[in-house]
Amino acid sequence: MYNFLRLSVLFAGLFAATCGYAANAPPPLTTSDDLGPEVVQPIEFPHNKHAGDAAKGGMQINCMYCHTYARRSAVAGIPPLQKCIGCHQSIESVRETPRIKKLFEYWEAKKAVPWKKVHDLPDFVRFNHERHIQRFIFKQGKPVQEVCGYCHGDVKTMTVARRQKPLSMGWCISCHQKDHPVDAASTKTTHGPNDCWQCHK
Repeated sequence: MYNFLRLSVLFAGLFAATCGYAANAPPPLTTSDDLGPEVVQPIEFPHNKHAGDAAKGGMQINCMYCHTYARRSAVAGIPPLQKCIGCHQSIESVRETPRIKKLFEYWEAKKAVPWKKVHDLPDFVRFNHERHIQRFIFKQGKPVQEVCGYCHGDVKTMTVARRQKPLSMGWCISCHQKDHPVDAASTKTTHGPNDCWQCHK
């Protein structure tokens, strides 16, 4: 009987300790809810055809060719319809496909395509594309798709753009706490800022 009582007390203590830890444990960085729903666009845009590897039928277009503002402003921007038409008016092989026909319908009606945001952050969050692009691509010399993929996921394989990273505060901070080289030739490292006002309005 004495051994049974000791074991009962031991299990009760372990159970209480486990519950206490679970209640205070940090939430996982990624949950399926963080990634949000698939966004239905007015025209399905296959990133894999535009940015994908040539071996898989892609054209390997640099992310910044279409998202031109990423390297020089806070927002990456959605390319204007004129940029799409600039290429597609001379590519006869796809001109009659439903997606491209719809693209030209917007063009002829002189209307912008009403794209919907996939990576939308709350209004109180300030994210600067230029700062990240300058640091990781131009100073460290990392490949564009790799750097954009840190936050946007493996876009070059997507038939439909979908949020693959949580983009939560904890997720961003986990990157800011890592050691990042100052530039490609340097052994010196620094962290991202941890000042609240750098990222919050």
